[in-house]
Amino acid sequence: MAVLLFLGGAVYLFVEFEETEDNSEVASVIKEEKEETKEEEELEESVVEENNEEERMIEKPSSSTPKQVLGQKVECLYSLSGIPSPKGLAFSPDGKEFWVTSLMNKSRGIVVFDRKTGEHVKNITLPDGGGVEVIFNKNGSSAFVSQMETGRIFQIDAKKKEIKKTMNTGSTWTKVLALSQERGFIYASNWSGNNISAISIESGKLIETIPSVRTPRGIYVTEDGKKLYVAGFAEGEIQRINLETKESKVIYRTGGAMRHIVGDEERGVLYISDMGNSAIYKVDIKTDKVEKFADTERNPNTIALTPDKEILVVSNRGVNHPSGNYHIPGPEWGTILFYNTSNGKMVDAILGGNQPTALDVTNDGKYLAFSNFLDGTIEVCGMPSTEALKEGDGGASLHYKDMIKK
Repeated sequence: MAVLLFLGGAVYLFVEFEETEDNSEVASVIKEEKEETKEEEELEESVVEENNEEERMIEKPSSSTPKQVLGQKVECLYSLSGIPSPKGLAFSPDGKEFWVTSLMNKSRGIVVFDRKTGEHVKNITLPDGGGVEVIFNKNGSSAFVSQMETGRIFQIDAKKKEIKKTMNTGSTWTKVLALSQERGFIYASNWSGNNISAISIESGKLIETIPSVRTPRGIYVTEDGKKLYVAGFAEGEIQRINLETKESKVIYRTGGAMRHIVGDEERGVLYISDMGNSAIYKVDIKTDKVEKFADTERNPNTIALTPDKEILVVSNRGVNHPSGNYHIPGPEWGTILFYNTSNGKMVDAILGGNQPTALDVTNDGKYLAFSNFLDGTIEVCGMPSTEALKEGDGGASLHYKDMIKK
């Protein structure tokens, strides 16, 4: 069932039930997957019903932002509230809008905002459920949104903000999307299907499903369209798949919970968040050599690179509630951490809310936005130059821990 919690006069509706920091819980979920299918379906229906009944009003932009930490260089500009379960977020390529997915919400699977003013532009309803992740094509003419409940992908006309095409993955519990302009495909990871769907962007038809490691989450397609990397959540595995021969290999395993992948192909490296081990790993694309890049706060999830690839931004959900129930806010605030990619040193930090999750940086590197999943809020921040972030002694990285406890 959906969980309602009353805190300080606010009502929180918690619908996320995907990830945990405890790998034993993950193993248990996988082992009992068949038995829990009916229960998950009932949960889905109750969550959708609650979200539809609640219809929280999206509030106007507020100057109320996360507490400023001593030495903080990134300046949070405004906050938005009233977005149920904001799971994914992406800026349009021109940086004028940002689109937010609302997990398992039949009323508004996508919520669109004006980046400059924070004004609400439009709700986009997705048939039969909400949205998980959202990405844009290079020219910004289309957005693609995944939907867990139905295993579908929606191609949306970015200008008209209307569904243009519906694609079936042929699998279950669809999560992350990746576009390959070279192959003309969109790839989708299927959490419960344990595979990756390859779909023709032009026709919208499923071409094939590729077997993967268990509970695939993050995926990354190389620019030449020849290799696909998969972040395996269940065992903390990094898998490399040859898209021409379909040969696959697990190149690294931590026993943690790999979640998200971003790449810098000019330097030939990938960065992968490990939610189970509170770390970021670095992969050499040519050699498949893997090494730890940096330690993070607890439960790192979404990561993003600045356009110059000099700064890696990491969203950390924070410590789970003592009961182990991650639908309830934990004893610490979440964080957004900034790392120098040349040496792995932290150069700044932001104190977030309850479970920061969605994260993106504009293509010009001037703005950043992230969601606080359990709070139903979005924070929009101004990014200083790379040089300014690297200067000094680490910005707020030296002081945020003093304020992380609630």
